[in-house]
Amino acid sequence: MAFDRIITIVLDSIGIGEAPDAAKYDDTGADTLGHIGAYFDGKLALPNLQAIGLGNIARPTPIAGVTALGSPSGYFGKMAEISAGKDSMDGHWEMMGLPVTEPLGYFPKGFPAELIKQIEEFSGRKVVLNKPYSGTEAIKDYGEQQLKTGDLIVYTSGDSVLQIAAQTDVIPLEELYRICRYVRSITIDAPYRIGRVIARPYVGTDPTTFTRTSDRHDYTLKPDKPTDLDRLQGAGIATYGIGKINDIFSGQGLDDGVHTTSNVDGMEKTIEAVKSDRRGFIFTNLVDFDAMYGHRRNAQGDGDALMTFDRQLGDLMTVLRHQDLLMITADHGNDPTFRGTDHTREYVPLLAYSKQLPGNGDLGIRSSFSDLGATILDNFGVTGNQVGQSFLKLLK
Repeated sequence: MAFDRIITIVLDSIGIGEAPDAAKYDDTGADTLGHIGAYFDGKLALPNLQAIGLGNIARPTPIAGVTALGSPSGYFGKMAEISAGKDSMDGHWEMMGLPVTEPLGYFPKGFPAELIKQIEEFSGRKVVLNKPYSGTEAIKDYGEQQLKTGDLIVYTSGDSVLQIAAQTDVIPLEELYRICRYVRSITIDAPYRIGRVIARPYVGTDPTTFTRTSDRHDYTLKPDKPTDLDRLQGAGIATYGIGKINDIFSGQGLDDGVHTTSNVDGMEKTIEAVKSDRRGFIFTNLVDFDAMYGHRRNAQGDGDALMTFDRQLGDLMTVLRHQDLLMITADHGNDPTFRGTDHTREYVPLLAYSKQLPGNGDLGIRSSFSDLGATILDNFGVTGNQVGQSFLKLLK
């Protein structure tokens, strides 16, 4: 075993250029990091990510403001996705050795009347909207109606999700969760097979004050086969999820976990975990890049959040122990300069760093996100399912 602990941080939606099959998803030209860098016109300051090799990852053009170093202190590469979709669930499951090969249900014109009727009958509330919509625009346009009527605001996106927004003074949080659990139970199988049902609570009294809260909850499909988290757990290796990791895996394969309210909170909790006596695998998702900025096509916010993360990354690197391995990646793209408001099919960055290693190693282009999980299993001496290929021997 090379490392006592492995810490993996997923920068949710921070892709690094169109994937080979981007055209299949109508995402040709998408480049989350490249376009954020261009938006900042060379002023995207990410010194810690740059130091471990972000600028060294193979790209057609450099990321403005992020330099390729002659001898970075980390290991660098990128990964391509083989799953049939580009949702957070697809990306995270594939990282843990379970690519999603069957396309999930997708409802670009809204959900079938039969499903809406079931939701209304269970909840005793009328459903409004029921079409692809921006989450912030949904509450802006329908929030006042909900305050008056108590209706449920139901919407979707380009991903396999059914989202229900509720003002918590009108529809209390526990009621919203109960409705979402019911919807999850009836949309697991065909003809729906929806990837995630998402509770979207918000507060405020009018469109100028409506604000989504951090009490969002994702009800995902449960993995239908063991993941690398299950394999680690079965071998007695501790697993700890930070952020929406617990939601994405429905708690399966996780010994423990903690909810977070923001990227900053997620990094603070990751630093706390690293400073503690925890062992094994620490798995963090930072969702603000996606939910707060990518879907809202806010390049300024995305870049600012990256620079804030980079500063906290410096704090994390300071407290890492000699026998720790840190890996940083993403689950898909969400180019804030691209058309639409949905995820984009992209390569994702792959960075690895440890105080015990010399760095300056090229991990190349990995053919599956599952290579990450295979590497973690390899480190702890746990047998995998042969889906991914470990790059542990390249960390030397």
